[in-house]
Amino acid sequence: MVAFVFRRFLSLIFVLFCVVSLTFFLIRLAPGGPFDRERKIPPQIEKQLLAKYKLDGPLHQQYLDYLGDLLHGDLRLSTKYRNRSVNELLAQSLPVSATLGFAAFCIATTGGIWLGSLAAVRRNTPIDTGAMLAALFAISIPTFVIGPLLILIFALKLQWLPVGGWGSWPALVLPALTLAGPYVAYIARLMRTSMLEVLGHDFIRTARAKGLRRTRVIYKHALKVAILPVVSFLGPLAANLLTGSIVVETIFNIPGAGGFFVNSIQNRDGFLLGGVVIVYCALLVLLNLFVDISYTLLDRRIKIT
Repeated sequence: MVAFVFRRFLSLIFVLFCVVSLTFFLIRLAPGGPFDRERKIPPQIEKQLLAKYKLDGPLHQQYLDYLGDLLHGDLRLSTKYRNRSVNELLAQSLPVSATLGFAAFCIATTGGIWLGSLAAVRRNTPIDTGAMLAALFAISIPTFVIGPLLILIFALKLQWLPVGGWGSWPALVLPALTLAGPYVAYIARLMRTSMLEVLGHDFIRTARAKGLRRTRVIYKHALKVAILPVVSFLGPLAANLLTGSIVVETIFNIPGAGGFFVNSIQNRDGFLLGGVVIVYCALLVLLNLFVDISYTLLDRRIKIT
């Protein structure tokens, strides 16, 4: 186990190095510069700005200087948000996105597993049909439609919850439901398929032949095996949710990190884009490592060497 974690840690460093390098050179190869505006900046001022952000040297020297700063934990200054570091911007926005993403992750995981298991156990019944139709409905409707619809019903009509904003748990409910909706459906469909396959295995028939109660067979024996494909899906899902969603955060006016993914590219803010990419990739690799380790806890037949 220790050797496996060490190898994955080395692979994390290599993946981050490749991603950072690719991001750095792609943003430099794109036409234009970080200080290009409709109104032309005087050459002397532009020269000073390039020197301030360490963009005045040869490309290879800029790259080496950037890697050196990253090794010291410095993500540089943002070229869009003047005199604000990328570390500061992410430190303020990532906890907001992480809180929203964690709430959506809990809703998606709990709701999807329960709905998929129920549909599998009640196969070919109205419950199964209704659950899968609801899942298809949630997948088909985009979040920019679900969000305003929930606001119309629960905030404007019923006035149970606030329209948007941040700072209290009632304000978290609607955006978390909006963000989690499609993923509840994905997990439910995946869980139903996996559960139906497991319920047909010999060890399930043996457990039933021994006289065990149906609920015990399902939740103690079948669920632990059927959930493995879902666990594989949860690693990338968690990384995606925890780093924010620009659509949901925009609809509900949430000051998260989701907008940085798009705005940093549009503004040619290479340092902010690099910081966001580093965080996302690190989360993705670490969560996938956690998924691999959790396999051994759910199924003792799986060994990690």
